[in-house]
Amino acid sequence: MTRVTTAPSGGDIVHPSALPFILVHLGCFAAIWSGVTWQAAALGIGLYWLRMFAITGGYHRYFSHRAYATGRVFQFVLAVLAQSTAQKSVLWWAAKHRHHHLHSDTAEDIHSPRQGGFFHSHVGWIFDRRNDPTDLVKVEDLARYPELRWLHRFELLPPAVLAGLCFLVAGWPGLVVGFCWSTVAVYHATFCINSLAHVHGTRRYVTGDDSRNNPLLAVLTMGEGWHNNHHACQSSARQGFRWWEVDTTYYVLRLLAAAGVIRGLKAPPEALLRDEQPPGARALHRTAERLAARFNPLEAADAIRLGSQTGELAALKEALVHARERAAELLAGLHLPHIPGRMEFAREARRQFAKTKAFDEIVDRARDLFLAAVGEQLARPAEQRA
Repeated sequence: MTRVTTAPSGGDIVHPSALPFILVHLGCFAAIWSGVTWQAAALGIGLYWLRMFAITGGYHRYFSHRAYATGRVFQFVLAVLAQSTAQKSVLWWAAKHRHHHLHSDTAEDIHSPRQGGFFHSHVGWIFDRRNDPTDLVKVEDLARYPELRWLHRFELLPPAVLAGLCFLVAGWPGLVVGFCWSTVAVYHATFCINSLAHVHGTRRYVTGDDSRNNPLLAVLTMGEGWHNNHHACQSSARQGFRWWEVDTTYYVLRLLAAAGVIRGLKAPPEALLRDEQPPGARALHRTAERLAARFNPLEAADAIRLGSQTGELAALKEALVHARERAAELLAGLHLPHIPGRMEFAREARRQFAKTKAFDEIVDRARDLFLAAVGEQLARPAEQRA
């Protein structure tokens, strides 16, 4: 197989498990020869919405987040429908998604626009060989089912069977338009949540990442576009928190619950809906780190060195060496003119993230992180400075 360039994270751009993704895209061009019939178009539209629900209600809200419960029969049906999208097995999908939430928009996130750019977050990450293995430790609750492990082993069987059925129902147009076109449309609508929903939209909650609410994406993905809501409460079966936030997946789940097919739909806490719940510890810390990163500790340290007398600087460095973990407290008490004050941090915070009851705590923590970094720079010998 031919090797081409490398992905942003260094993996091979083409590897065997990425070939189905490429081939389905190429198959779309066969419509030039097969033509487009109304039967094939209707089949494609129906399969788009059916399989979009299989992703949103299956891969995502059930397998990844366990936002509701169901029996093994419907669990298997959901898994087969989800895997008919050719987005790999439910074990792989859920493991990658749980990893994403643990490390959202950090260097460990496998598809963050902040880290790898738009193209990488949208499709580039798929071509990195290092993203191919499945971390079964993250999905131990799912891997205990032999039928899901069987589907994991034969992950391409559901899309292959569906492609064959499309051909039997509507001929070559059914295969090309009904299957290939709808599969590619589902691919990119889904991937827009990884890319666009972390770049464009509004943020109601402080989540420590770039997740945003995007109404257009919510329509295209049956409610997944309320992405900031989702990151604020990952276990909720409902992602449209306001009455006007259309969440078609949740409406279907309500119908299935009424029919007794599923049960135990999880809801967001009332305090969160009233904007009264502060962010969790991880989100708070990540938000403070991002706020601190808006200020340059090296520049501040250099300004202090230039503006201090030799004796004053030596005494300060000596105090910082002894202070160690109390460096932030020491520098805050000195009121140095080259150190940005709390008001500057608060002003930047208002620009950077949504209103939150933890606003003061985030600002104070961010300034402490920044002052600690300044202290570290000042205490370093000249040859070790960043």
